[in-house]
Amino acid sequence: MAPAALDHNGTNGHAIPTTNGLPLRNKLHEQVVRTPGRQPSPQPTHLNVPGSSHKLLHDASSGYVAPPFEGKKQQMEQVIDMVDQKGFIPSDFVEIEVQWFYEELGIDDMYFQTETAEVVTNHILSMYAAKIAAFARDDKRLDIRLDKEAADHAVYIDTSKPGVSIVNGPRYEQRIDEKYLNASTSPEHSYRLESFRSTSKVPEGHDELLRCYFIYQCEFANPNPSSSETDLEIVGDKRFLLKATKNTKEIYSEIMKAAVGRTGPVIEIFDIEGRRDKRLVIAYRQGSALGFFSALSDLYHYYGLTSSRKYVEQFSNGITILSLYLSPVATSSRHPPIEASIHQIYKEVSLLYCVPQNKFMTHFASGLLSLQETIYAHCCWVFTGHFLNRLGSEYTALASLLDMNNSSHAELLSKIKRRLRNETFTSDYILEIIHQYPELVRALYLNFASAHYVQTRGEQDDFLPTLSYLRLKVDKVLGDAELQQLISQNVANEHHEMVMTAFRIFNVSVLKTNFYTPTKVALSFRMDPKFLPTEEYPQPLFGMFLVLGSEFRGFHLRFKDIARGGIRIVKSRSKEAYAINARSLFDENYALANTQQRKNKDIPEGGSKGVILLDVKHQDDKSAKTAFSKYIDSIIDLLLPPTSPGIKDPIVDNYGKEEILFLGPDENTAGLVDWATMHAKERGAPWWKSFFTGKNPKLGGIPHDEYGMTTLSVREYVLGIYRKLQLDESSVRKLQTGGPDGDLGSNEILLGKEKYTAIVDGSGVLVDPHGLDRSELLRLAKERKMIANFDVAKLSTEGYRVLVDDANVTLPSGETVNNGTTFRNTFHLRPGEHVDMFVPCGGRPESIDISSVSKLIIDKKATIPYIVEGANLFLTQDAKLRLEKAGCIVFKDASANKGGVTSSSLEVLASLSFDDAGFIENMCIREDGSVPPFYKEYVKQVQEVIQRNARLEFEAIWREHEETGVPRSVLSDKLSVAITDLDQELQNSELWDSLQLRQNVLKDALPNLLLEKIGFEVVTERIPESYLRAIFGSYLASRFVYEHGSSPSQFAFFDFMSKRTAQIA
Repeated sequence: MAPAALDHNGTNGHAIPTTNGLPLRNKLHEQVVRTPGRQPSPQPTHLNVPGSSHKLLHDASSGYVAPPFEGKKQQMEQVIDMVDQKGFIPSDFVEIEVQWFYEELGIDDMYFQTETAEVVTNHILSMYAAKIAAFARDDKRLDIRLDKEAADHAVYIDTSKPGVSIVNGPRYEQRIDEKYLNASTSPEHSYRLESFRSTSKVPEGHDELLRCYFIYQCEFANPNPSSSETDLEIVGDKRFLLKATKNTKEIYSEIMKAAVGRTGPVIEIFDIEGRRDKRLVIAYRQGSALGFFSALSDLYHYYGLTSSRKYVEQFSNGITILSLYLSPVATSSRHPPIEASIHQIYKEVSLLYCVPQNKFMTHFASGLLSLQETIYAHCCWVFTGHFLNRLGSEYTALASLLDMNNSSHAELLSKIKRRLRNETFTSDYILEIIHQYPELVRALYLNFASAHYVQTRGEQDDFLPTLSYLRLKVDKVLGDAELQQLISQNVANEHHEMVMTAFRIFNVSVLKTNFYTPTKVALSFRMDPKFLPTEEYPQPLFGMFLVLGSEFRGFHLRFKDIARGGIRIVKSRSKEAYAINARSLFDENYALANTQQRKNKDIPEGGSKGVILLDVKHQDDKSAKTAFSKYIDSIIDLLLPPTSPGIKDPIVDNYGKEEILFLGPDENTAGLVDWATMHAKERGAPWWKSFFTGKNPKLGGIPHDEYGMTTLSVREYVLGIYRKLQLDESSVRKLQTGGPDGDLGSNEILLGKEKYTAIVDGSGVLVDPHGLDRSELLRLAKERKMIANFDVAKLSTEGYRVLVDDANVTLPSGETVNNGTTFRNTFHLRPGEHVDMFVPCGGRPESIDISSVSKLIIDKKATIPYIVEGANLFLTQDAKLRLEKAGCIVFKDASANKGGVTSSSLEVLASLSFDDAGFIENMCIREDGSVPPFYKEYVKQVQEVIQRNARLEFEAIWREHEETGVPRSVLSDKLSVAITDLDQELQNSELWDSLQLRQNVLKDALPNLLLEKIGFEVVTERIPESYLRAIFGSYLASRFVYEHGSSPSQFAFFDFMSKRTAQIA
């Protein structure tokens, strides 16, 4: 049964793209839908292009030469004696077995030099024992499984058939990945690998050959070079430098120079003179593709190739280089020739790099599904886990009875939805269902491929397509209705139909993707969000990106075409926490973007938000940086026209319009925005200056923390309460979550004059009923240090500090704190604390919800009189309403915490107004730290705008509450909705067509400094019209609603506009 939000075809009225009524198939370069006016993006070509001539190697050797082991003969004689003494091998065969091991397997001297005679003896005895075991087997198959793992090296030897992935074997390559290569993330913990296959068959081994793996811990010539250093003699491992030939060093040096300048993998293919063999060399950043080495084996096995030698080299600048010597399996007749296969492997390496170990890898290793099909299924599995509509008719009936415009009703429904989803379909259950239908996956993939695959050089393209793509020519590509029928006929029950139907919905909803782009670092999909059911997501999204990488999954959601919001990285402390975060990822992203939409009422941009969820195995800062860079780069793939042949081939763009995103920093991304800005510039994005806000002032950024932009807005609400109630600020007792180390928390301390009685931050809780020492708080705020650094000698006898790692602490009152972390997490809910004003400046969303808010209400009266919500979503809507009913004055985040977005919007406006030279001259801090005069004045004007907008909204909410008695938390939303709705109407109204009115409004809305510096005509010429319309609509709408309220009379707007037109006349 298809989700309720879709029509009977599951398409919501949106059919799969067609040409003359038929699904698009084999689209040529010239037939690709292009965005009007988009120009090619310059992109340096670091990779050789499929179809071009490969580089030729005149040296057919392995490229490595082990220095001779002078003691090899002596060691072999010692081993012969030791084997003979053991007595397991008949004396007549001892010398034969030892010589075979030493001389016929092709093991290089490094192994014999590294291992002791005793270890070599054990390996020879193990092999002989395997031969005896094979003799006792019915199939007489020799099965050797040897492994030795030491602290600084390891050896693995097994038998296998060339060109075949053994799914149920010892899986040594997976073990090597997990134990050594995945762990190679720093010079101190890096491992290089050498692997080879014996040239002669194992006795009684049928078609099987020995495969040997040797792993050595790296010892670098220089363990701490610059990350941009490319000299192999500096960054190389000593063993590598000793063994690599001159030719290998030249190859690695060239590919290294390309790799340090790229986000993703660099791939080179070399022909070997006089032979059909190929050498494939891949460079990528350490830790950016876990499981990549073992997955590559499955890839070339799929195309009928085997490897004679494999090398993985680590370099101390953070680059990994992998080299494979590939040749066709001699007995293979069903696979394409190696000349064609190697091109396909080249094309699919970046797809494998994006998701090295997908959830359907066993189907790929066994040949049941192709790589594209398994990764497609993996993407659909993620999509299904987030969007499968399993709430049922009961939820829909309940939703129809409740008022969706009532925020508390909406929040209650959200919680019911979360519980129903968690208890009905788990990700494992969805995975189990998909595994049962490989044939359906294949048919659904063909439908997806027919819509998005581009054949770049027409019918003369000189590569043989993958088997799955070949089916586009041979097999029938089913349309959406045919797929619906196929699913219904083949699934076992309703649950299975719902899961496989989600694949269809995914196909229909993808407007463009980088899935088939030759080089990419993560998979990105621009989705049409109309598949979202309105009963669950009443506020329709304008745009949606889904991004999947090896370390993460993420979304970017926006409610308007012109929208801005931060990108946050979510970390998980445990598998359980990750499971919870994964289930709530989209809903939290939606809620944050919706809050941003309400918060952005004063600015041209609507609300957006991006959330990156790190995989449970990638929680460190390096992984977070890698995930962020992949997320950004893959989204840029869909924003820029990708026309560098072989690197960024054209994509099918079924959206067909230019898109620009305006992004900013959020949790765990503040230090990454400079990279994102410069990366957009390097990729040729014309909008690089405005792509990210919050960047370094040297790049034209206006840092919120340095100038207190976010806090200025919050302070206006705090001061507004003091002003209205005539309170003495210095006597107000204050509680704050989010300490002196954070942006909002530190500036709140620096700008305020209240008597702090408690502060809670990441390190713990600091309390003093008589007021915390102000000079000490100011010191911490200026130094950006946590309360763990507070001088406790400055506490009164009733003051105390409890840190998160503390246990069994006795407070001055005699109370015992058993666990410091629990005490920190629940302190803001403790009744009886001496608090007048509570300003949350940090903390997780929903820290106070409907179940916990009762702890702040005693005898129907709120224990805290005033709350200004600085931290986003700290209180749930129903908790706010309960507090307001109990007499607390509450101003919610969407109103109070909007200073940062205003600053960011004006930063974007400046970047759009200046050309590159003017931007650098007027908005970029000099290298010597000097600040351009314009920059100083512009920052002051931004601060004034923030304070003015906050005062206007505060007064509007206060006035309307006094007049109507409607809770302030509700009024905040009503004002936001009224402004955004009117804004949208005004942008598309005839008022915009009036040149005089348009110019009058824009001159009021645009900062005077910009107009004086650049000129009105030049500014309005440089800023896109869609952005100017947004400025026009948001300025008029906010001024009208702030003056006349959220429910004005029908003549109020006429009166408002009459006054403005009178000014023009």
